[in-house]
Amino acid sequence: MTDSEMIHHSEAEKQLARLRAIMHRLRAPGGCPWDAEQTHASLVPNLIEEAYETVDAIQHGDHAHLREELGDVLLQVVFHCELAEEAGHFNLDDVARGISEKLVRRHPHVFAQSQAHTADAVLTQWDQIKRAEKGHENQPFLHGVGKGLPALLRAAKLQQKAAKIGFDWPDTSGVLAKIREEIDELEAALTSHDPAHIDEELGDLLFSAVNLARFRKVDPEVLMAAANTKFEQRFAAMELALQHQGLSLAAASLDQMEVAWNAAKGRT
Repeated sequence: MTDSEMIHHSEAEKQLARLRAIMHRLRAPGGCPWDAEQTHASLVPNLIEEAYETVDAIQHGDHAHLREELGDVLLQVVFHCELAEEAGHFNLDDVARGISEKLVRRHPHVFAQSQAHTADAVLTQWDQIKRAEKGHENQPFLHGVGKGLPALLRAAKLQQKAAKIGFDWPDTSGVLAKIREEIDELEAALTSHDPAHIDEELGDLLFSAVNLARFRKVDPEVLMAAANTKFEQRFAAMELALQHQGLSLAAASLDQMEVAWNAAKGRT
């Protein structure tokens, strides 16, 4: 390690120690009442929100914002470790040690004698080691895949895992055909007026759409976020257009909104 690397390492340790000390102070008697009341469960929404805000910063290429959001994610990690340490379960050092050891175990092509020369080979090896570590060799192949993830992300994870053993379409034409099949089945279900059947077929259609996103190597959550943003922007443009006509959203008819929407669609 060079002198500059040692200085950088020392500064990083100093700042992390400072963050841990601040978190400890916030939780200590006489600290912050809000922080003192938090539990692992109560912080779940915060952890999810900070993760998504970090994703948003990445998608917008905003490095200053990304640095801030990564700090917020790090705070969540430190917060949970503080709670665990108070309860005598583990601390941040244990977490860092655990992930370091896992990285070494799961990269034998770097730290041992295994061979893996492509990204696909690395992922296959990673999955084999992971299943062995968790004792899942005798469990169903998809056991535990993506547990706890949002449904769209888990759908992609399940499909990716199944594809690893060849359960996959050869190209996108098969995926598109499946989507058309699911649309037909949904239309048939709608005529049955059976809510459970309709919901099932709608879910199948969403699952197939995720498969197309996976084939395109695009995260379905990213696509959904982009679609949400586009809808929000067009709706705002429609609202503004109506206001220029002296109409509020509440007063405008559906036909008037559709005209304004189509005009906004041409601009966004």
